[in-house]
Amino acid sequence: MKSLHKHSHEEMVDSLTNEESLKEYKESADGLKIHWLPGILGTLLVTLGNLVFGEKPSYGKFKAVEVIARIPYQSWEVASYMFLTMFYSNEKKAIELIHTSHFGRAAQDNETMHVIVISQLARKYDQDSFFRHTFIPLAFSFFYFVASFVLYIINPKYSFELNYLFESHAFDQYSRFVSENESDLKSKAVMIEFLEHYGRFPKSEYELFVSIRNDELIHRNASAHEVEKYNKTKI
Repeated sequence: MKSLHKHSHEEMVDSLTNEESLKEYKESADGLKIHWLPGILGTLLVTLGNLVFGEKPSYGKFKAVEVIARIPYQSWEVASYMFLTMFYSNEKKAIELIHTSHFGRAAQDNETMHVIVISQLARKYDQDSFFRHTFIPLAFSFFYFVASFVLYIINPKYSFELNYLFESHAFDQYSRFVSENESDLKSKAVMIEFLEHYGRFPKSEYELFVSIRNDELIHRNASAHEVEKYNKTKI
């Protein structure tokens, strides 16, 4: 099942290199209504991140973003298995929790690829200080894990909404980066072994960052889809 999911994800990533497809897919989940609680937390997370790492996208900032981006998926997986020990006799609830766990695992693996690959690039371009680009993101990650986990306990859709906001920010940052540096990125080859291990083969940094941009949009829209599912159960 995992290989099929990954295959379909990679097909989606490729399809979003078409600008019309990207625009249509993005607009399908724009304007999600966010509860005030994840709204405040998301604004705080993005604002503090911009203060520490700057508003302009960079290799160093992307490393920090990707260290943090894996966290909600980890928290959902932990919370899902915790709840499975409580609701294993409720078949409908168990299916819902397993679905969340699978979503969290697949997205977590994808974000892990991001942070490993971008860490190599940040080191290459000397944007990889220990305190700013490793220690501080880990501190952010602790806050984000607690926030995502607690929100999931209170109401899972709040945690998905928080992730929607963070992934929206990540998508915007990558979009700006590839737009402002297109010619430079196209001239830089990517020689990172982990990409081959993962199963992605960009010919340039431009192709790499476009694919990561698309990953983040897919994660954003998947989070929006989860929110809509929970909204429908309330009707």
